[in-house]
Amino acid sequence: MADVTALLAERLQAAFDALAPGADPVLRPSDRADFQANGALALARQLGRPPREIADAVVASAQLGDVCERVEVSGPGFVNLVLSRSFVERSIREMAADPRLGVERTGTPERVVVTYSHPNVAKEMHVGHLRSTVIGDALCRMLEHLGHEVVRENHIGDWGTPFGMLIEHLVDVGEETAVAELSVGDLTGFYQAARESFDRDDDFKERSRRRVVLLQSGDPETLRRWMVLVEHSICYFDEVYAKLGVLLTDGDIKGESYYNPMLPQVVKDLETAGLLVEDGGALCVFPPGYTNREGNPLPLIVQKSDGGFGYAATDLASVRDRVDVVGATRILYVVGAPQAQHLQMVFEVSRMAGWLPAGVGAVHVLFGSVLGTDHRMLRTRAGTSVKLVDLLDEAVSRAAAAMAERGRDAELSREEQQSVATALGIGAVKYADLSTDRVRDYVFDWQRMLSFEGDTGPYLQYAHARIRSIFRRAASETTSAEEAGADLRTGEGSTLVIGTPEERALGISLLGYAAAIAAAVDESSPSKLCAYLYALATTFTAFYERCPVLRAPDEESKQSRLALAETTARVLAEGLGLLGIEAPEQM
Repeated sequence: MADVTALLAERLQAAFDALAPGADPVLRPSDRADFQANGALALARQLGRPPREIADAVVASAQLGDVCERVEVSGPGFVNLVLSRSFVERSIREMAADPRLGVERTGTPERVVVTYSHPNVAKEMHVGHLRSTVIGDALCRMLEHLGHEVVRENHIGDWGTPFGMLIEHLVDVGEETAVAELSVGDLTGFYQAARESFDRDDDFKERSRRRVVLLQSGDPETLRRWMVLVEHSICYFDEVYAKLGVLLTDGDIKGESYYNPMLPQVVKDLETAGLLVEDGGALCVFPPGYTNREGNPLPLIVQKSDGGFGYAATDLASVRDRVDVVGATRILYVVGAPQAQHLQMVFEVSRMAGWLPAGVGAVHVLFGSVLGTDHRMLRTRAGTSVKLVDLLDEAVSRAAAAMAERGRDAELSREEQQSVATALGIGAVKYADLSTDRVRDYVFDWQRMLSFEGDTGPYLQYAHARIRSIFRRAASETTSAEEAGADLRTGEGSTLVIGTPEERALGISLLGYAAAIAAAVDESSPSKLCAYLYALATTFTAFYERCPVLRAPDEESKQSRLALAETTARVLAEGLGLLGIEAPEQM
């Protein structure tokens, strides 16, 4: 089954093209009809004709008879579209029979590099890493579901001057002690102790500087100690990713060290291209259009005056690698909003150098910050960043308490209780983040995000579990295994009938699933899918309250409503899965 929104847009586009090729129908869902096309207003200004006249012409020529029961002009030139009952019934039957629930694979698959998470070796993963990690994970899942080839990249901080300090601290405390600290996840303690020695001990500071030279020159023993730090940090990152339920693996890591050998060539090629300018001893590129507060041209510093390389050189090398080696046709950078100007300058310099061809898109998927209830950056009481692993553990603990308080765990075994509490707690944290428009900051509020009411992860998870309970009751109330089995769960063999307004509303909501995924991917915004799933769940609640399922007035209505319920459960489970959130069968 084709995406209903795409089908309507295609039919309307043909009618608009007859008036002005390329005119946008501006199709949207509508409270006054099922959909509304508002493109006649803009087109009227372009053609110098009354908008209602334009809308009348669109209605007259659009081929919508097999889709809509009513297409009419309203207001100053809106085109209202009401889907026909037969089309809705047929489309839902096709959707229910489709393993992909009507979501078609793209006909033009791309190789998309998604770079996200980005923790630093020997530094704790804190709440600041949450947004990049879960947004990037959700985008990868959705892109893959649409048929794109996704290359995950975790650009960790594993190189540079701080490692002289960290390696010297490892030498001082002893490798065995250092490994013990890192193995239990005390990355913060290890880093802080190294920093304290660096700040107060001039001898340690000088040794650290010499160690950086040894590291960069490839000294075998220094490299071995560096690998100790890297490997044990990565093991800890893996534990955090497992708790969070994201798909990153060690094979996705491309740290700063990977790009380090490429940096001299970056400088050489920029110089050959005539783009490098010496400024205060540093080698820079001045992309046009970027200025500082005083209005002076803003440089992208490629090589510092001391000969060292900055982040810009590494980022430029990564662009070349992702295009030339990985073969990316699109690159998504899931990085916080403060890096917006830096990344735009990197993209522009890459284009100037010919490293980012016109056919390759580079997109900064920026996001806001996580705030505490005081609307400031989320911190511990001591004023430090909240460890991500502690936050996740607390989420699971609070979810277990919420379940017990509501009596949700009464029918579950101890193992099931723990499994559901984990799904609820982690799901609550992820949904609170993903459901927020990513460019905005959001307040991390335990009470709100763990609520079973409102736009929350637990609400959607409970909506799915409640639908599954219908089928458990159906199995217990019938003597026919066949009746309560696969046919009920898939809707196969049943007659789907859209009779009541609530059934119709649920059916139309279901048909918006493919469009929701498309919008989320097109705008790199998981919140689009979250909003759709919440609307679907609330529409199902209204249906369930007014349309008895197992106590339907006749067998045909019962089978039809079971098919609607099953399709809704499948969409909720699959949609949550694309967000990286589990949908428990029972809770």
